[in-house]
Amino acid sequence: MEDTLLKNISAFYGWNQPLKISTIGSGLINHTWKITHGSETYILQQINKSIFKIPEDIDTNISLLSAYFSVKYPEYLFTSPVKGMNGKTIIQLDGEYYRSFPFINRSHTIDVVENPEQAYEAAFQFGKFISLLDKFDASHLKITLPHFHDLGLRFEQLQDAIKNGNPERIAEVGAEIDFLQSEKAIVYKWKQFVQHTDAKQRVTHHDTKISNVLFDADNKGLCVIDLDTIMPGYFISDVGDMMRTYLSPVSEEEADLDKIIVRKDFLIAIRNGFMQAVSDILSPFEKDHFFFSGEVLIYMQSIRFLADYINNDVYYGRKYEKHNLVRARNQIRLLQEYQKAITSVQ
Repeated sequence: MEDTLLKNISAFYGWNQPLKISTIGSGLINHTWKITHGSETYILQQINKSIFKIPEDIDTNISLLSAYFSVKYPEYLFTSPVKGMNGKTIIQLDGEYYRSFPFINRSHTIDVVENPEQAYEAAFQFGKFISLLDKFDASHLKITLPHFHDLGLRFEQLQDAIKNGNPERIAEVGAEIDFLQSEKAIVYKWKQFVQHTDAKQRVTHHDTKISNVLFDADNKGLCVIDLDTIMPGYFISDVGDMMRTYLSPVSEEEADLDKIIVRKDFLIAIRNGFMQAVSDILSPFEKDHFFFSGEVLIYMQSIRFLADYINNDVYYGRKYEKHNLVRARNQIRLLQEYQKAITSVQ
């Protein structure tokens, strides 16, 4: 970080020089630093404007939830942004947006789920977050990422790619297209779910990877973090994203499909942790769709990767020629393995 920028940020927060600054985190969206001055430590983030078009909306959402927690559940560890000297919690400098959070001492994050206990703790924390906010009117929140988990839209985008995309690539991925088309009943079931009177729109995190949970020294969950994607949504988004990112021992980047399996003990841990927190607030209809959550999110990501490959990698980009095709095949295999796994645990 440039010295002039750091000085301006320091002046905004009233941080005294000299500061100790280091880059932390593995997130792909926002740049994050750890700032220490004297005995106080903070997390400083630059908000990615290319992803979040209106950073003020993120700030509004977090402020609304912070106020709610401070009144209703003051004991909950909600990571509220630090106010600057002018009372605001977001600063704009040279066209970029920054905000800061207190650093939680004796806490840490985990990049990869290593055991079912971690999966349980994370699922419980995301469930607890939804449960505590059950009485909060989610319609008050700003939509920071429009149509983020809209499966109907993503399916339409695939159809458009098949019609208008790269002809050579369309011919190459005929088997993948056929499979995803054969699974379109998932789309119909999703539409029926969101239209049902017992499917409630709730305050939903939408990005439930394990690194968005703070753990204590004993690897017990403390709270959820990285609240930029907080929006009105359905519990399916949060459960499904955990299924997609926790169950396989390899990531979506893995090209060897034989390595993609569903660890059933992790699957059970997610169910037990999440339901422990939300069993009193979910309707019977919602509970009946718990395992469907995984199908929705894995199927949707398969669609998005394949559509992007057909469209010449315009959204996700690529590190090598068939990168998004590898990702799409990876997620298709994960969906197939997931569908087999849930038949034995429901």
